[in-house]
Amino acid sequence: MRLGASPDTFRPRGHEAKRLSIVDAAAGVFCREGFAGANIDLIAAEAGVSRQTIYNHHGDKEKLFVAVVRDLTERCNAGIFATIATFPDQPNDLEVDLVGFAVRLNQNCICNRDGKFLRKLIQTEGERYPELFAEWREQGPGRTWPAIAARFARLAYGGYLDIEDPDVAARQFLGLVNAELQTTFMLGGTPRENEVLQSATNGVRTFLRAFGKRRTVAPVDKQSAIASA
Repeated sequence: MRLGASPDTFRPRGHEAKRLSIVDAAAGVFCREGFAGANIDLIAAEAGVSRQTIYNHHGDKEKLFVAVVRDLTERCNAGIFATIATFPDQPNDLEVDLVGFAVRLNQNCICNRDGKFLRKLIQTEGERYPELFAEWREQGPGRTWPAIAARFARLAYGGYLDIEDPDVAARQFLGLVNAELQTTFMLGGTPRENEVLQSATNGVRTFLRAFGKRRTVAPVDKQSAIASA
């Protein structure tokens, strides 16, 4: 390496690839060190770029943090909407199909790297940046929850579920299917596949006890029953 050359001198990359490299490295550093403990030099080293390159792309550490949260939100949304496209609108077995959907939602959107990073940043820096995370709430859950609610409304319309308020049903479904994973999340771990499946199964069964279509049982005519006995 030529003396005094910057780290990215020997890494020919396009503008977008370099930007993503910086954002990915910054997400990891912010999650590991917190906003206060993170610094541009550390992020530059992990991204394989120069300090000046980060300033050229993002300005300062605070603007980079904003870019990280927005980028993670967009990527998480993309994963969630791709998974919502697999929602069982015409299920063969409602419980089995909803469990499968819940597992995909947890694995693809909540337990993956982007989901873990975003959750960590919300927990640790939400109070510092209320406006930024209000934006996340609007662009994240504010867009994805209604999309899931619309799918449950279709199931109710098709006679599969008994739902008065699809928005409430969607929020409760999401809360139930990952309820048993919360302790692992809080400790910074990644749930095992069998834990994801078990949480999804228990959550769906509880959900169906609340919103499953009740079978109508015809009243028994006691006189006829006695006469036929």
